Amino acid sequence: MPSPGFSSSKSEKKGNAAAKPEQRRDPYEVLGVGRNATDQEIKSAYRKLALRYHPDKNANDPAAADVFKEVTYSYNILSDPDRRRQYDTSGFEAVESDGQELELDLSSLGTVNTMFAALFSKLGVPIKTTVSATVLEEALNAVVTIHPLQLGQSLFRKVEKQSAHFYSVEITEQEARMGFVCRVQSADKSKFKLLYFEQEDNGGLSLALQEDSIKTGKVTSAGMFFLGFPVYRFDHGNSMAIARDPDAAFFKRLDGFQPCEINELKAGTHIFAVYGDNFFKSANYTIEVMCAEPFSAEKEKLRDVEAKLLTKRAEISKFETEYREVLAQFTEMTSRYAQEMQAIDELLKERNFIHASYTNISPLKRNSSSSKIRASFRRSKSGDDCQAREKKSRDRPKRRKWFNIHLKVDKRKPC
Repeated sequence: MPSPGFSSSKSEKKGNAAAKPEQRRDPYEVLGVGRNATDQEIKSAYRKLALRYHPDKNANDPAAADVFKEVTYSYNILSDPDRRRQYDTSGFEAVESDGQELELDLSSLGTVNTMFAALFSKLGVPIKTTVSATVLEEALNAVVTIHPLQLGQSLFRKVEKQSAHFYSVEITEQEARMGFVCRVQSADKSKFKLLYFEQEDNGGLSLALQEDSIKTGKVTSAGMFFLGFPVYRFDHGNSMAIARDPDAAFFKRLDGFQPCEINELKAGTHIFAVYGDNFFKSANYTIEVMCAEPFSAEKEKLRDVEAKLLTKRAEISKFETEYREVLAQFTEMTSRYAQEMQAIDELLKERNFIHASYTNISPLKRNSSSSKIRASFRRSKSGDDCQAREKKSRDRPKRRKWFNIHLKVDKRKPC
């Protein structure tokens, strides 16, 4: 079954073109959440439905594939703050005019589609990926291998593409109160996802948090910070719209600066995972977990910097309105500048024509006299050129040809 956003059969495309636009269901209804649902509730609802209707589990069920597409489309609207606000205000028309981004499960793509996705990513086209349904199902059924990881320990490993390594971490009451950090980085700039799972009553694991790796200097990294106060993360959800509008790359830069759904952990066992998100090769990474107690100064600096970023986001939003107004005025002024320049040129041209009309010579005589003057000027110029060439040739010294050179030979000495 073709993945959303990539190749599909020609007959399917023709059928869609000939058919009338289908009536879409309300995204809140599709995901089974209320209009005041939190981001975490929307993500949880999506993951459960996506896992149930994923094409890998329903290879011979076209109806399940259609539901999966509908669930994915609804989630991509409600998971993005801007698009959700646009839908709540103006419905599907506002959302569809802003474009559509789909999250792709690379494990369900064929080789050709994966190559296209990798090519587009290299060219700078943002490709959003999601965790493989197989990995999520194995975690939900508690059939994954979990490795223990000690606080303060760092571990270097290699994970295959679209696979995951699971780790368990034990923290005490004191460590939970002081804060906890999990960080992963890749020196060879591999793409990966850092995942946090919550334990279900039946022993299974459900995905609760996800952080995609980003380039930070010479490495790619991702981190989760549970420090007892709201810590923010970047959600690059509207990258296609930003790519279409150069100004939006600046003004929307902090729109994805959103608070994490979980700010602190309780004492006990917690499960993390590193998911390989490269298109074709495995991902090398180093994972480390630590208590935040020795980093009290860094905690305060982080809180202060993020507060300043929130203030700056509000200032930039206000500045964007002012900038757009001034830009519109500037565009109007430059357009008027060009129009006024053209009008002045036309008036000067008309003025010169009027000046030229003040004469008793008929237009025909004027043209003939002008041509005679030009002809006489050309003749005089050509005559002068001929005289100059003749004088130059007379003044030029004669050159001896090499075969007329007299060679003196001493006959007394043999050659």
